[in-house]
Order: sequence, then structure tokens, then C-alpha cells
Amino acid sequence: MDPALDTWDFSSPLISLWINRFYIYLGFAFGFSLWICFQIVIRKQNKNSQEKTVPKASQDLMTNGYISRPKKEVFVSGVKIFYGSQTGTAKGFATVLAEALSSLDLPVAMINLKDYDPDDRLVEEVTSKNVCAFLVATYTDGQPSESAEWFCKWLEEAASDFRFGKTYLKGMRYAVFGLGNSVYVSHFNKVGKNVDKWLWMLGAHRVMTRGEGDGNVVKSKHGSIEADFTAWKAKFISRLQALCKGERKRCRGNCKKGKCETNQRSSEAAEPESHVQEELHHRDAEEEEPFGSTSEEESDAEDHQSQNSVVDVEDLGKIMDHVKKEKREKEQQEGETSVTRSTVKSEASERRTMITPALREALTKQGYQLIGSHSGVKLCRWTKSMLRGRGGCYKHTFYGIESHRCMETTPSLACANKCVFCWRHHTNPVGTEWRWKMDQPEMILKEAIENHQNMIKQFKGVPGVKEERFEEGMTVKHCALSLVGEPIMYPEINKFLKLLHECKISSFLVTNAQFPVEIRDLKPVTQLYVSVDASTKDSLKKIDRPLFKDFWQRFLDSLKALAAKQQRTVYRLTLVKAWNVDELQAYAELVSLGNPDFIEVKGVTYCGESSASSLTMANVPWHEEVVRFVCELVGLIPDYEVACEHEHSNCLLIAHKKGFRTGGKAAVALLLFYCYTRRQPEKRSE
Repeated sequence: MDPALDTWDFSSPLISLWINRFYIYLGFAFGFSLWICFQIVIRKQNKNSQEKTVPKASQDLMTNGYISRPKKEVFVSGVKIFYGSQTGTAKGFATVLAEALSSLDLPVAMINLKDYDPDDRLVEEVTSKNVCAFLVATYTDGQPSESAEWFCKWLEEAASDFRFGKTYLKGMRYAVFGLGNSVYVSHFNKVGKNVDKWLWMLGAHRVMTRGEGDGNVVKSKHGSIEADFTAWKAKFISRLQALCKGERKRCRGNCKKGKCETNQRSSEAAEPESHVQEELHHRDAEEEEPFGSTSEEESDAEDHQSQNSVVDVEDLGKIMDHVKKEKREKEQQEGETSVTRSTVKSEASERRTMITPALREALTKQGYQLIGSHSGVKLCRWTKSMLRGRGGCYKHTFYGIESHRCMETTPSLACANKCVFCWRHHTNPVGTEWRWKMDQPEMILKEAIENHQNMIKQFKGVPGVKEERFEEGMTVKHCALSLVGEPIMYPEINKFLKLLHECKISSFLVTNAQFPVEIRDLKPVTQLYVSVDASTKDSLKKIDRPLFKDFWQRFLDSLKALAAKQQRTVYRLTLVKAWNVDELQAYAELVSLGNPDFIEVKGVTYCGESSASSLTMANVPWHEEVVRFVCELVGLIPDYEVACEHEHSNCLLIAHKKGFRTGGKAAVALLLFYCYTRRQPEKRSE
């Protein structure tokens, strides 16, 4: 056979492949394309499954062949505590809150609203992720404190200005705690309510219900304003901890179809921008009330079937059973409510004590010896002076009262005024009626005398103290019921006075002319005082800052009641320079209304700087100015004349001419209480 033919036969398959190489290449390309498509589909499926199983915030991001660690989500960047205080209470609460928040490892800033410009800086809180806490006090007539006055004015104007709009503070988160006193019923916590309302109107987001501190221990939810703040503080810290974790709303267990949206939101960390947008969208979706409970703490109502839904006839029986069950539960609940109300009434009958622990501490520091739950006694500086053989107070000069034998006390620390010249700087409680636990007058008098004697004993052996004065001082012969508060508020005041007189102790009682009925019902005392701190309605409101709405009518009725008393009566005028010294004619008219036996005119005593009052040394009149005022006043009241003077106390006495003249000369009616106490109690009241 030919060798060339054999070679051709052997290579014929290769030639066939060469001839058909195009189809072979096409098959390989098609198979490779299928493999690539298959790989793409598998990777995409793996990626989708990974996104479903791993939270978005914790996914590993593949970038340029390496894994980058995601940044930790920050939901609260810090806390700003804004305070507006008049007496320092709100500032103190702000300090306590700042110390409590230090455990959360959050930046905390305390800001005095007096030094804060809301026009430029408040809008910064929209994007700052801070939580703002506002601690604001309500002052006289529902007005803000001086430090918060401008902030509140700006906020009110911005809330009503269309140029700001309802979204000006959209994104800002805040909480409000107001400080007030419920005895001012018409404007209790008015500033706190207004700040809460105005922030809400500007689009800010309230993170928790507004807290309201009540200085009235009778109506305070927790017994005192300090306890009210402590309770609010605990809720605020708890809410802040939840916000730091990304939680926005507590689950109430009423989620639809068993799906808890809160848990889903807290488990999936969103981007900062989307988180803020969702929160704001959530706020807008809910019609949040500015004064009610907030969107953060509202309880979702149960889901009932719609009235328009179709009900199968076979289900009517079940529905009726359900209605009957709800009716029985409602009746049972009403029964329990009635029991609860009766329990509350019984608890209300157990009245609270007037002296709270904080008040006890404050008054004790001022030198008070507290008695029971609402009384106190204190040693006067004139008592110490006379023990050393020196001069006595004006009562010694005017009426013969020996200061070292005088006990200054009160059966009621509470008062119905908050006078600008209060020498206790408003540390005592206030109220318009007696709502506290009441101690018996026997116990009050017994402990008052014992405490007074114990304070006198401390002067035994002190250099300069006269031995005979010390021995005399151990026997109380006079009681000045003018220490602090309103003694006439004490329900058993008449019994207390009777006990004093039975112990041969004379009594001077001072009232602030706000309880005309009690003045009429008061049994005779040695001398009854009424404080006449101003002669017009406006000036009285400005100086005394009374709690009663009808304070002026009560004031006039008290003077009329004084005129009807068959006993020795006194007007006490306290002159405050630039406040009440230019109303001579009005004072003369008030004198004719009450027709007192004596008028004591005294310059105000400056007791140091106080955040509770704007009084300064400039308001203290010189003695010459007090003398000139008295002389001009006497010229307007012809039945009276100047009787005596005590320059050291910056005080003068005006006496009525009826029966207070000796040998044609004006004289002071010396109440020699030694003679007075020798009388029988029944004769003393005549």
C-alpha cells in the first residue's frame, strides 16, 4: 500500500476537527458563559441571605478586598440642663440631676437661661442629638423667674410667629420639670406648662411627660417638691437610658398581629439620618397633645372591630358573650374604684406634717427649736442683750416688756403671704387654710417653754451675763406670737392663748390681715397686731405677695374686724423705701377704718441678700425718714399723736389720745404685764 495514503487516513480525524474548529470554539464559549452566569446567581443569592440574617448595622462591608469595621451608632450625644431659678431651688435640682447623669457617661452641661440666647443657639439642638432638660420655676402671678424671663418671652413670641413655623425645632428632643406651689391655684406651674407647650408648638419632640414639683406638702404627689423632683429624675434617667439604646417607644404589649415594632426598631440600627426622619415621621403621625401624656408614654388603645365590619350570624353569640363579660368586668372595676376612693379618703384624713425633712433642716440651721410638726421657738437677740444687762427691744421701751423674760414662738410656721421683706427668706411653708396634722396646744406650750429655758441655760456662766437676769429669764412672763408664719391659722389658737394666760403669761399676737373671720372669732389677747404693709391694692400685692385672690377685700375686712374688738389693738407699718412710703393719705384712711389704739411705724430690716426678694439696703429708710413719715401721718389723723421712739430699732409709736394721756401729756400705755398677769383669766378677757 502507498505510504502517503496511510498517512492521510491516519490524520483524517484531525483534519475534520480543523475543518470544524469554529463549532468547537463556539461550544466552549457557550459553556463558559453558562458557568459565569451560574456563579453570579449563586453569589447574589448568598448576599441576599446574608442581609436577611445579619443586622444592617453589623454587616461587614467589603471594600477593595478587605473588611472595614462600621462606626458605632450614637443616638444621644449629650444632655443639656437648662434652669431658670429665683430662690435657687431649680439651680439646686439642676446640679443634682447633672451629678446623677454622670453615671451614664454622657456629656452634661448646665445652662442658666439668663446667659442663654435662644435666638441663635436653640435651633442648634435640632441636629445635635442632645436631650434638653428644662427646669423652670413659676414666680409671682404665674410669671417666670428673672433669669428665665427673656427665654420665655422669646419662646412665646416664636411659637405664635408664622415666620418660625411648626417645624422650626423639628428634631429637638426635650423634657420639662416645673417648680411651683399649688396654693396659687390659678397659675400653678404655669411657666413649666407654657415652656412645654411652646416647644411642642415649634415642632420639638417631648421625650417624657412633664414633671410638676409642688411646694405645697399637702397636695404634693410625693410629699414635698424635693420628692417630686426625685421621682421625675428617676423616670428621666430611665428614659434617657432607653434613648441611648435607640429605643423610641416602650412596648405596651398591644402590638398588632403579634409583631412588636419596638423590638424590631431597637434590634435594627438605622442610619442617623433615617433614624431622625423615622422618629419625626412617627411624631407627626401621632396627634400629640401639648399638655397630656406624650407620644413616648401613651398607652395604645385595644384594637376593637370596626362598626362597619361584616359580622357572621354564627359569631353573634360569641360577640354577646364578650359584651356581657366586659360589662361584668366594668361593674367589678367600678366596685373596686369605689373601694379605692374610700381608701383615698381615709388616707386624706391622715394629714401630712407641715415640717418636711428638708424644711426641718433649713429652719434648724437658722436657730429654730422646732416643736411637734408645725410649731417653733427661737431666742431673740434682744433677750441675749438684756441677759447681759443691756437694753431691750422696742416692746420694752413702748410697753414695759422685759426682753429677757419674753418667749418668741409660733404655733404655726405656715403663712398666707410671701412678703418681700420676710426675715426667714421664705423657708417656712405657705398655705391659705389648715391642711396639716395638728398638735395639741398643751404639748406645744409645754415644749415651747422647755426649749426656751434650755436656750437660756446655755448662757449660764457666759461672761457678761447678769446672774439676777439669768434667774429671771428662766421664768417666762410674756409670749410674742410673731416669730414667723400666721399663728391665727392654728385651729386651736384660742385654747393655746387660754393656756398662756392661765400660766400668767401675757400675749402679743401678730396677724397679716388675711383672715378676718379668725380675727372676729379670736378670744381677747393682751395686744392684737395687724400688719399694714401697704395702703393700696397694688402696693400690697407687690410687697406682701398674698396667696388669696381676694386679698384686698380680706385685708379691709380684717381691719374692720379689728375695729370691733373690745381689746387693745395695734397697726404695724413696715416702711420699704421707694415701695410704700408715699401713700400717706391712703394710710390715714386705713387708720380710720380700723381705729387702732396704737400704730407702730418701723423701717424695714435688711436681712441680707436673698434670691427670693429684690430688696437691698437702698430700700431701708434712715431713721430721720421714718420720723418725718410719722410726723406727716400724725398730721392727717388728729386723734393720734407721737408717743414714743426706739431709735435702735428704727421704730416710732403713735398712740390714740383716748385714755392714753397723763397730766395733759402724751404717754405710752405701758402694759405692765406683772399687773396684767395678777388678774384672773376670766377678768382678763373683759
